[in-house]
Amino acid sequence: MGEVILPRRIFLWCMAVIYLTAFVSLYVQIPGLYGNEGLLPARWQLRYSGKPLGEQLLSSPTLLWLGPRLGLDTHTAMELLCLVGAALSLAATLVEALRDSVVFFCLWALYLSMYKVGQVFLYFQWDNLLLETGFLCILVAPLTLIRGSRGVREHDRVTFWLIRWLLFRLMFASGVVKLTSRCPTWWGLTALTYHYETQCIPTPLAWFAHQFPVWWQKLSVMGTYIIEIAVPLLFFSPLRRLRLGSFYLQVLLQVLIILTGNYNFFNLLTLTLCLSLLDDQHVRFWLRKADNISNNDSKLWSWLCYLVELAVWALMIFGTIVLFDLQLDPKKNAISSRTAFTYHQFNQFLKTVTIPCIWIGVLSLTWEIVTSMFRFACVSGFLRRFCGTVQWTLFAAATAAMFTVSLVPFTYIEFDSHGRLWPGVRRAYEVTDRFQLVNSYGLFRRMTGVGGRPEVVIEGSNDGVSWTEIEFMYKPGNLSAPPPLVTPHQPRLDWQMWFAALGTHTQAPWFTSLIYRLLQGKRDVIELIQTDVSQYPFHQQPPAFLRAHRYRYWFTEPKADGSYPERWWRRVYDEEFYPTVHLGNAFLENMLNQYGLKDKSPVRRMSNTTVAQAVRWVRSQVRGVPAPTLIWTLIACSTIICLLQGLQNRSRHKTVSSQSDHVPDGASDLCGKSDEQQAAEEEEGEDDEDEGEEEGEDDEDEVDEGEAEEKETVGDDEQDEEQEEEEIKR
Repeated sequence: MGEVILPRRIFLWCMAVIYLTAFVSLYVQIPGLYGNEGLLPARWQLRYSGKPLGEQLLSSPTLLWLGPRLGLDTHTAMELLCLVGAALSLAATLVEALRDSVVFFCLWALYLSMYKVGQVFLYFQWDNLLLETGFLCILVAPLTLIRGSRGVREHDRVTFWLIRWLLFRLMFASGVVKLTSRCPTWWGLTALTYHYETQCIPTPLAWFAHQFPVWWQKLSVMGTYIIEIAVPLLFFSPLRRLRLGSFYLQVLLQVLIILTGNYNFFNLLTLTLCLSLLDDQHVRFWLRKADNISNNDSKLWSWLCYLVELAVWALMIFGTIVLFDLQLDPKKNAISSRTAFTYHQFNQFLKTVTIPCIWIGVLSLTWEIVTSMFRFACVSGFLRRFCGTVQWTLFAAATAAMFTVSLVPFTYIEFDSHGRLWPGVRRAYEVTDRFQLVNSYGLFRRMTGVGGRPEVVIEGSNDGVSWTEIEFMYKPGNLSAPPPLVTPHQPRLDWQMWFAALGTHTQAPWFTSLIYRLLQGKRDVIELIQTDVSQYPFHQQPPAFLRAHRYRYWFTEPKADGSYPERWWRRVYDEEFYPTVHLGNAFLENMLNQYGLKDKSPVRRMSNTTVAQAVRWVRSQVRGVPAPTLIWTLIACSTIICLLQGLQNRSRHKTVSSQSDHVPDGASDLCGKSDEQQAAEEEEGEDDEDEGEEEGEDDEDEVDEGEAEEKETVGDDEQDEEQEEEEIKR
């Protein structure tokens, strides 16, 4: 694989943006979810037993244990940690020097602290994926703050390889679990005929996607299997064009999901992981920048590579036709398809390929480690070579350890392969499991809502006779309200309402707490339902009675004349979900006591320290602002600042280049520098050259990441490329 300097930098910038999104999205919901009067107060998760701080951190690794030492209650401490995380990630977005291992360690520790007390509202696979990717960023990012240099390291390709392995595990497992679940819709290729209307929060485009004919929906399911199961095997191909082809197929899938579903930052994070399939040469191709890498391969070798690539794609197409029995139906102008293999055959396939996939990973990682070792061997200077070797040893060992531990959750997809793992690997996984370093993945195992999308509708009343529906901002309720666009924000209460509708209220204890808080009229909880409290039907006075019913929702269909209907949804009544209750009701009190949702100890008095007052002031400034608006404002402002920095740097480069063009022939070649200065620069050696290269490309890379810079002056390009070539040779 080629150099990964530019993909690595873009990856770290994207991770800073995703962290910013995650922290801000969670921050606006903390009072209603985890506040002292929220649905599941976080202080219930922290039992202060008098143990030393170290033991508490080991038993439950969260920085919230430090709250009392700072004079803060748990609610305020959570908001403080989120604000610190948002500020750090925003700074890392704007300043490349802060995309550092130390900063990413802090971001990971802060998000882990939230996760440990987040309970059911933070138990999503994308939260696990963010924690695992965030920990890998600690290994991938440079040690800028400690070393004082952003120089390229010879072991960068080794640590960056872990991102590719994580992407493989995520995609391969997500495809496999759809078939191992034995869900009839996935096996019948009809899952997408239900998916668009039954997913948690559809987008407006989901309505249009739902209208596609069944034969097209079946082809879409088939394409999903190919992209998620077959294509990931190409991630480790030694042929560059196969990796690039797999990259674009993954991007296609993720973009289509983003357009039809609100899955917060999950798909953006997956797209960020896909950057591990790229190299500098392809990124420069995007930027329309010349690449000096010469192709010394013989024509015979080039043609052989082309033939192998064509054979791989041809085999994939042929296998698709055979496995899904694709046939052209000219009468219906359609393509028929069906699953032409059995569950037993797929299970045998899984047993056959799981262990070889591990060995492919071993060989690929070994190749990266060995080539990295040879790069260190070519470094001039004994001291540099010795320090580099020590550094390579540490990072190679850390990478190998992370890969080994990840085999435990990866082999969950196949029982026999999991049982063949060395017991020591399982013990290592058990030790690190509390830190969410590696996780198992697999989305949409079974398709829900086949008989109609279940949806819980809460109704309130002041007299017990006339009832008013309580409409949520994001989840379906009002039949005429269009599906919203909320990506990358995740309204966590709306998501849990979707899960609650799939079962009974006893399977979602937090729902009783929601009813209780709404009867009390708690503003923090109301703002989870409507940011603009005036839109809440009982904002002036809490309802005296509450109840909940379950309905079945479906997307409407176009009219016979092809025009669009007036409503987006249609529904029918299903059953009672939660009985009519009021404050002091025996049933409600019994549920609260059964689930431990009533405070058994008095709430700690609100702190009035300077830090607590500052946190409350920030909260007062953002209260009432919709979360998607706040998130996109921060992202847009930071992106514009990065673009302006890049344009300013480009203008400075043009000025320097123009001045150098007017220097007489006898003058210095470096814009008027004296011979003594040039000699001093040459004597500084490769260390200073590394720093010079990084400083020259710092702001330029900000523009690269924003995809705004198209060309540089010829003189600057040649100078940057010569420096990069010298760095690669070292």
